[in-house]
Amino acid sequence: MDGKPFPVSAGDKNKADLYAVNVAKTKFRECFNSSDVSKLLAIADPDLVSFCDGEPSEFGESGGSQALQLRLKSLFERFTAKLVVTVAEIRIQGNVAHDYGWHDLTLRPKDGGQAIHRRTRYVDIWRRRKQGDWKLWMYIDNRDVADSFQPAKIRELQNGVTRSD
Repeated sequence: MDGKPFPVSAGDKNKADLYAVNVAKTKFRECFNSSDVSKLLAIADPDLVSFCDGEPSEFGESGGSQALQLRLKSLFERFTAKLVVTVAEIRIQGNVAHDYGWHDLTLRPKDGGQAIHRRTRYVDIWRRRKQGDWKLWMYIDNRDVADSFQPAKIRELQNGVTRSD
């Protein structure tokens, strides 16, 4: 999907807004993959709230935006990043939109060594500004984990059967 917008939800009436958020998310991925900190920050709302997995909660210009800038500069100095985004859905509600899905990130150390792979679940909340453009307002992610239920245990629960092992 590199270079192309993500598919949008078919049932929403406001296709123009869906498309605009989709384009913003596509820019996010492209800026990340080209290590462009300034363009990534331009996508972010000045009041950015960040709840990144493994990081402290960060709020607003002095917290969210500045912390993001420092973290991205450090990351891109040390690694070449490849972000693959899977958008499950984009929803629009007035001047607020959210999308959710998965980020699949591969980091290759610039000084050599083993690549690092990380898959996270994410929720982005976007805010439409008075100018009409959409900015990333809240970013939430956490590490994606395998289902802890085994298929046989799920069937047992559905059938009301318990097995004593």
